[in-house]
Amino acid sequence: MELKRVVVTGLGAITPLGNNVNDTWEALINGVSGAGPITQFDASLFKTQFACEVKGFEPLDYFEKKEVRKYDRYAQLAIAAAKEAITDSKLDLENVDKNRIGVIFSAGIGGIKTFEQELCGYDQEKGPKFNPFFIPKMIGDIAAGHISIMYGFHGPNYGAISACASSTNGIIDAFNLIRLGKANVIVAGGAEAAISVGGVGGFTAMHALSNRNDSPTTASRPFSASRDGFVMGEGSCGLVLEEMEHALARGAKIYAEVVGGGMSADAYHLTATHPEGLGAILVMKNALEDAELNPEDIDYINVHGTSTPVGDISEAKAIKQVFGDHAYDLNISSTKSMTGHLLGAAGALEAMVCIKAVETDTVPPTINHEEGDNDPEIDYNLNFTFNKAQKRVVNVALSNTFGFGGHNASVIVKKFVK
Repeated sequence: MELKRVVVTGLGAITPLGNNVNDTWEALINGVSGAGPITQFDASLFKTQFACEVKGFEPLDYFEKKEVRKYDRYAQLAIAAAKEAITDSKLDLENVDKNRIGVIFSAGIGGIKTFEQELCGYDQEKGPKFNPFFIPKMIGDIAAGHISIMYGFHGPNYGAISACASSTNGIIDAFNLIRLGKANVIVAGGAEAAISVGGVGGFTAMHALSNRNDSPTTASRPFSASRDGFVMGEGSCGLVLEEMEHALARGAKIYAEVVGGGMSADAYHLTATHPEGLGAILVMKNALEDAELNPEDIDYINVHGTSTPVGDISEAKAIKQVFGDHAYDLNISSTKSMTGHLLGAAGALEAMVCIKAVETDTVPPTINHEEGDNDPEIDYNLNFTFNKAQKRVVNVALSNTFGFGGHNASVIVKKFVK
């Protein structure tokens, strides 16, 4: 069976840096941090009091007033990003075969705000009284459901859940379904909105978050010796993946081609990556094999790079192991230094970053690295694209995402050539 080729024809994003793709990309290449004090709840008693929040998002710009109460914030962000991506794709929604269009929109956590609100409102003396939308608002697959209902898309429909690798797994699933001929188009992406009492409190209890309350904008500092944890982010990103001939037949703009995806497990620890990066090594090798590419073909890696003490070291080691001498010719960057960690939505956003890097031949930076702030366990001969975007030819880019539970996923995109 000859596999079909898969291209990207639409992009959408709601992020801590902007409420569309263009604003987000401009902020990224200009090294802007999206971090600031938490505004969504009173965090004054919390050890971590800042995050990368989406700013200026108004649900009524996207939904009728009576609809808003049906959606958790994570689903609102998902639908908004999907709308931008679908509009950007210029699909003819009146004449396209909707039985051949699917939605795979993922989350690592889902509707935690709804969960907290409903349980905090429970009165044991008066008995249970829950909102009928409680469960449909909370579950992690519901964003995909809403998008399919909104557009009448009858193809494959679900959300992948693999912690911070969720939306990358969803993109890989979409890629495989299309190249196997199971769908013509899939709207793939991820959304997360876990900046809440439980979300921040839970990650703080794990000692996963940065405590740099005196300087939130410099707190996310991947690959620097002074890094002390990740900065929580929220947001959504959507991609329209399309079978190449289907896209060409309608004259679609093609941003890039998806050429491979890899998955692996660390099988090591619930929350920590393997110290030697064994799972990361395997997932990148699997992605390269799937794409039928050599390590030397990769120009840019958007790393998982969360700014945690162990994770950054193991990923840098893994890159050296997989790419050998070519590792020193790569550009590497962690855009989490600017967006924070969007958890289940991180993979979709960082795949979009790779697509834009391929489109524009521009690598966004890893910000917040100060001269001399070097970890002896990290090889600084690697080009981490510190502090300033770099222009270079980016023919092929790889995005890494690693999730709690040892879930690893990598996806590869390249310049489209018919």
